[in-house]
Amino acid sequence: MVISKTNELLMNEEIRDKEIRVVGSDGSQLGIMSPREAMKIAAEQNLDLVKIAPQATPPVCRIMDYGKYRYEQAKREKEARKNQKTVDVKEVRMSLNIDVHDFDTKANQAKKFLKSGDKVKVSVRFRGRELAHPEMGKTLLERFIEACAEVGSVDKPPKMEGRSLAVFIAPKAAK
Repeated sequence: MVISKTNELLMNEEIRDKEIRVVGSDGSQLGIMSPREAMKIAAEQNLDLVKIAPQATPPVCRIMDYGKYRYEQAKREKEARKNQKTVDVKEVRMSLNIDVHDFDTKANQAKKFLKSGDKVKVSVRFRGRELAHPEMGKTLLERFIEACAEVGSVDKPPKMEGRSLAVFIAPKAAK
């Protein structure tokens, strides 16, 4: 549909076509007529004439309560926004020489994030000479991926980002 400058449909006097196809307020076809005749019919019913399909030949206009139509449309859009799920990316940071209990705590935290439907970015930060051994970080991430295997799967494989090695884990689809 062609939208006017105010992001709305053309209505009433704004319709400038020579002839239009008119649809009644109950959905019945009223036929092809001039916009002036259609305006008279709409005015008799205390409704508006709204151009709903300007690309058609002849353009299609409908007799309706435009205020009510806009209200219902806004209501539908609000409902659609309410039903959308935003996926956040939570980050879990570890160092190369992490202890067993700390590792388990981080893994449990990541599982909790995955169960709630969020993606998890797991990064291992290298400090000083640790940067010479990225394979140790890779094995640590492999262990972490195995620990989270029942609730998540690898979204992006391990990759170096500056001084840290990161992997993205996405939640598994609920069955």
